[in-house]
Amino acid sequence: MLEAFKGFGVTFGTMFKKVVTEQYPEDFRPTAPRYHGRHQLNRHPDGLEKCVGCELCAWACPADAIYVEGGDNTEEERFSPGERYGSIYQINYLRCIGCGLCVEACPTRSLTMINFYELADDNRQDLIYTKEQLMAPLLPGMEQPPHPMRLGDDEQDYYVHAPAHAKDPNVADQVEEQVK
Repeated sequence: MLEAFKGFGVTFGTMFKKVVTEQYPEDFRPTAPRYHGRHQLNRHPDGLEKCVGCELCAWACPADAIYVEGGDNTEEERFSPGERYGSIYQINYLRCIGCGLCVEACPTRSLTMINFYELADDNRQDLIYTKEQLMAPLLPGMEQPPHPMRLGDDEQDYYVHAPAHAKDPNVADQVEEQVK
């Protein structure tokens, strides 16, 4: 009998407290810095894509939400430093469970997850993101692919020495000079 009154005590205690209501669309709350939201395909400092079309992210996805089709680079049209690039890349956010296994499987650190989390729409087709929607924006000093490699002569210069290129503040200036 005493337990029933304890339960009613909790109910009556919360009944007269002020209700906490978040005004979501108007009062946008920022996420934590390491929050995993929407995916992003990253670029090298000269603008070439990091994705080499290996399809490991699609194999690692437990929800089968990723579709990748690799294409071959040519000297006339180079999208990534390697022999291949992801010519078709799609993520179906109707199926994605946000686990991040695709990010862990990516050997070139091309695929990451950003803080953006507003993934709701009234059209199912709009929730299938294509490569153009997933690509990171071009920063100053980057050139829209396809273009020749600017940071070295082979893919080893991009993938082995990439941290040095990314940390060097003069890389953007060097890329701009080579583009001109």
